[in-house]
Amino acid sequence: MSIPQQGGGVIESRDQLAAYLESGCKPKADWRIGTEHEKFGFRLEDRKPLPYEGACSIRSMLEGLRDGFGWAEVREGENLIGLVKDGANVSLEPGGQLELSGAPLETIHQTCDEVNEHLREVKTVADRIGAGFIGLGAAPDWGHDEMPMMPKGRYRLMTDYMGRVGTHGTQMMYRTCTVQVNLDFSSEPDMVKKLRVALALQPVATALFANSPYFEGKRNGHLSWRSRIWRDLDAARTGTLPFVFEEGFGFERWVDYALDVPMYFVYRDGKYIDALGQSFRDFLDGRLPALPGEAPTLSDFADHLTTIFPEARLKKFIEMRGADGGPWRRICALPALWVGLIYDEAALDAAWELCKGWDAETRDAFRVDASVRGLKAEVAGRPALEIARETLAIAEAGLKARARPGAGGMLPDETHFLNALHEIVETGETPAEELIRRFEGEWAGDFGAMFRDCAY
Repeated sequence: MSIPQQGGGVIESRDQLAAYLESGCKPKADWRIGTEHEKFGFRLEDRKPLPYEGACSIRSMLEGLRDGFGWAEVREGENLIGLVKDGANVSLEPGGQLELSGAPLETIHQTCDEVNEHLREVKTVADRIGAGFIGLGAAPDWGHDEMPMMPKGRYRLMTDYMGRVGTHGTQMMYRTCTVQVNLDFSSEPDMVKKLRVALALQPVATALFANSPYFEGKRNGHLSWRSRIWRDLDAARTGTLPFVFEEGFGFERWVDYALDVPMYFVYRDGKYIDALGQSFRDFLDGRLPALPGEAPTLSDFADHLTTIFPEARLKKFIEMRGADGGPWRRICALPALWVGLIYDEAALDAAWELCKGWDAETRDAFRVDASVRGLKAEVAGRPALEIARETLAIAEAGLKARARPGAGGMLPDETHFLNALHEIVETGETPAEELIRRFEGEWAGDFGAMFRDCAY
């Protein structure tokens, strides 16, 4: 989850909020790719999640990255809770999941180099302290009572609130991992079209990257339990957002939505102030109970935007949020999919043509079915496998049209990053189904074997 946002003075007019989002508009030449991925850390000796303190711990990981690879510290009080370097940051999810939020880069070649370097650094430190890391959408056999809580103030507040508004919130916080990509837009109309495509086709990513069929030591009835969790987390801040598809949607309408999402906190002087369930609209009027008489800043609004969790999220860029965490070789496939779909105008048009006829009920049903059955789901009377095949073809055409070479010109474009997804579509077997097959076959029901063979 996000580190505190910075920059931006006192909000003097509501118009500044839409202007803040609109300030993300960039000419195509300046569009960038920001990839985020999370992973579970565990102790090799017993496969338990890494605690924050100790010789084999999250703190030791952060210190090792800091001391060995030149990362600068991010602290909350006395606690080391993150790292920054070259436009990227390493942060902690509530249960100790280690996240790389990558720098904004021009090509997927650069993104993959960044991922490879980060995972090499992580493995170097992990090997030294006796830890391992694994990419899955959900922790397959850990219980909630086994999970540590990272020493971040926002997590203490969120943990309490999650229990009041839904049934799966703490599962999301402590026992899931994702891979995401953040992408740019050039104008309000461009943002609208991209966000609509992102929300409508997000179940395709859910199906292709489904990788969480086990939870608490047993099959859970879904191929993406991580996606299932989001449906009963907090209806006020999750979902497929039908209003995005309504006539007149734009930055102003997103602001209206954001202002109606209950607050979690306000960040002041290095501390998180409890504003659970309070209204940002009241904050704008100087009537926030947590800070009576005080006006919010644009940094407060930026922080608030990080507490909204729909399938695709608008900030000063668009976040694609539908994919489970996965192995090293599939991390770069996620940005390749979405860059191919929305960074080329012809591809974006084709992607919208594929899904523009779906109504809100169809989109939501696809989201549910994809989490349960993956590529065996259906949408608008068609198999998800067909939709995924068409989506990949559009993405491949988009990447070819971008024609961004890599490896010193030896690679003509970025299409090879889709190879892992083509393999999934060709076999019809999602990553989750591969896990099931191996768990029931060669691993003989042993989660230890899963951790051993799936670790980075």
